[in-house]
Amino acid sequence: MATNEGLMEKIVSLCKRRGFVYQGSEIYGGLAGTWDYGPLGVALKKNIENLWWKRFVLDREDVYGVDAAILMNQEVWKASGHVGGFNDPMVECQKCKHRFREDHLEDKEKCPDCGGKLGAARQFNMMFKTQIGAMEDETSVSYLRPETAQGIFVNFKNILDTFHPKLPFGIAQIGKAFRNEIAPRDFIFRVRELEQMEIEYFVRESEWKKHFDYFLDQQTAFLEQDLGLTKSKIHPVDVPAEDRAHYSKHSIDTEFDFPIGQKELLGLAYRTDYDLGAHTKASGTDLSYYDEEAKERFVPHVIEPTFGVGRLLLAVLSDAYAEDEQNGETRVFLKFKPSVAPVKAAVFPLLKNKPELVAYAREVYQNLKRDIPQIMWDDNGNVGKRYRRQDEIGTPFCITIDFDTLGETPEMKDTVTVRDRDTGEQERVVVAELSSYVQRKIAG
Repeated sequence: MATNEGLMEKIVSLCKRRGFVYQGSEIYGGLAGTWDYGPLGVALKKNIENLWWKRFVLDREDVYGVDAAILMNQEVWKASGHVGGFNDPMVECQKCKHRFREDHLEDKEKCPDCGGKLGAARQFNMMFKTQIGAMEDETSVSYLRPETAQGIFVNFKNILDTFHPKLPFGIAQIGKAFRNEIAPRDFIFRVRELEQMEIEYFVRESEWKKHFDYFLDQQTAFLEQDLGLTKSKIHPVDVPAEDRAHYSKHSIDTEFDFPIGQKELLGLAYRTDYDLGAHTKASGTDLSYYDEEAKERFVPHVIEPTFGVGRLLLAVLSDAYAEDEQNGETRVFLKFKPSVAPVKAAVFPLLKNKPELVAYAREVYQNLKRDIPQIMWDDNGNVGKRYRRQDEIGTPFCITIDFDTLGETPEMKDTVTVRDRDTGEQERVVVAELSSYVQRKIAG
């Protein structure tokens, strides 16, 4: 797929203008690879996370949630292979001294910035190294975790001892991970601080393929059904052996048609028994599973579906971005699925200088907010400007309290106008039925 730099520029501008995403440390000139989520970005991110948690944890009986510490004993990362193998090939321009990931360059010899000659590639470990405690020596070394998975593996025995789950079962986590990217770029696509949603699903070795295929279907269902992404933009890609992570025996990446081209969105890996075996050996702790029915003990194999929250959010934003012409003007709107939208509905008084309209509208707003927390009050500017503003942040429904609501037209008393974001169509809805009406629309 060809890139669409113009669309990406529009999305970045909209995110700043409407409070989705800001540059990290912006008043100090920013910090490469870091981004701050504004009020609407936080709401959108939480909706994505909650939909994921519902599908993969709450709606199941075989997945347990954890929230492991970001800082871990350095031996964890030695055992997992990250200290020795979590590397990217880095090259440096001999002229301007800029650094790049070699595998991201089309021309391996010429600098893309200044045209200078690139030096030889060398391996660069992407983990952030830090010190714990007052003494700075080798015993105080730790790392900001580069993935959330190891926090799950080191808690495997705790889950076994506490909940006694039967195989197959999974452990899920949403949390921060940190990667010292050589060249972070493309807005929130490649960053140094990210949020992951991961599951480690423990299975018998003989059954790995069955569970792998199941989770591939579940990942696709999450993208299409829960997030509402366009099916034709989603592409599963088999990862060749030379490109797989050191722990993976089989991997399929789900790629998406971003404005920057077709890029990785999700990962699915068959990690075998690599991690549990490595931690058993390094820690001396038995991380095997005992099957009471079969009377046998073995180390389970693992299927890992992994999701990057930032990339999902960028996919949702870019897929939802739309423009059309209304009254000779270009209208920008985000066609979020209602369950994903950061604001579900906005409530307006037709005129903000009419106390009776404002009082009624405030009552409608407060009653709705009790049932649907993601509701916005908007009385800034005329109704047309409010519509444009709400369209641009993806609000599916705008609710206007007008003089008919107050009884100017008797048969319309205690009804409001509900406008649909995508079609612009308006419908009169009885106030007493408004909450259930909006909730039905959100549920689809």
